[in-house]
Amino acid sequence: MGIRQCMVRDALGDVVRFVPSLLLFLVILLAGWGLAVLLRAGVRKLLAKVGFDRLVERGGVGRALSRTSFDAGDLIAKLVYYAILLFTLQIAFGVWGPNPVSELIDTVVSWLPKAAVAIVIVVVAAALANGLRDLVTGALGGLSYGRLLANLGYCFVLGLGVIAALNQIGIATSVTTPVLIAVLATIAGILIVGVGGGLVRPMQQRWEGWLTRVEQEAPAVSERVRVAAQARREEAEARRAAEAEAARQAEAARQAEAAEAARKAEAAEAARQAEAAEAARQAAATRATESAADAPTMIVPTVPPTMPPVTPGGQIQVPTQRPVPPPPKDPDQTVVINPPRDDV
Repeated sequence: MGIRQCMVRDALGDVVRFVPSLLLFLVILLAGWGLAVLLRAGVRKLLAKVGFDRLVERGGVGRALSRTSFDAGDLIAKLVYYAILLFTLQIAFGVWGPNPVSELIDTVVSWLPKAAVAIVIVVVAAALANGLRDLVTGALGGLSYGRLLANLGYCFVLGLGVIAALNQIGIATSVTTPVLIAVLATIAGILIVGVGGGLVRPMQQRWEGWLTRVEQEAPAVSERVRVAAQARREEAEARRAAEAEAARQAEAARQAEAAEAARKAEAAEAARQAEAAEAARQAAATRATESAADAPTMIVPTVPPTMPPVTPGGQIQVPTQRPVPPPPKDPDQTVVINPPRDDV
């Protein structure tokens, strides 16, 4: 009975010790996952703002990624996302103490910085290789061997970058390093033996032919370089003119918007003043109507008109006017015109 109680007590103790560790493990996982999501979105926006995709496209890596569903910015953002998840798993599994999963995750996490440096090396090498190819193509594109030299330079620089990236992450170093040494040794041997050794006379003839050809094509090369420089200058001027025209149109649009806003404000102000004047007129008319309604009413008696006298036979008697006497000869004599009648 005592042994069973001890076993139960030990089991309960293990459960009590396991539950906090499990909760801490889950909390670390959730916090790390949320941080990884936020950092993925932040890195994607930062790369889009600095123009990382355009840089990769110029370097030629974008052509390789065009066949996939990811671009360079999304790829870097996902690498950051999974790196944060790996760090989170490393910390979370560390709660349980030393274990094989933690050792494997530690190995992968220690490899991640090397992978990031390798990606940077490949991107920079691709950009340099693409720039070298464009430069050689622009300068010697009109020649028969110009495109060949451009492609050889591109492949050489890109190959150096890939080999350096593989050496950085420790992949196939036993293969890439001897291949690089063999290529460089072959080039050096050809230069030493072929140019300065037993093939002196054949190489001399070839060099004379090449130099003669280069001398004949030198004016064409100079003209092509001049045309390319002129084209770049014209392109830059056209771009500046387009930017100036765009700025001018934007300024004109802004001024038009400001004028339209001012016109609308003036129209609104005129409408407001008209409404205020109409309201004042209606208020004055209302006050006048109310004042007229409150004033006292005056009653004026009607006086019937005076009718002339009527004769017994029903005829209207028109008063006869007396003739006006001539003016007196004596200035002091007074003449009375139409003296008052007694019968009126």
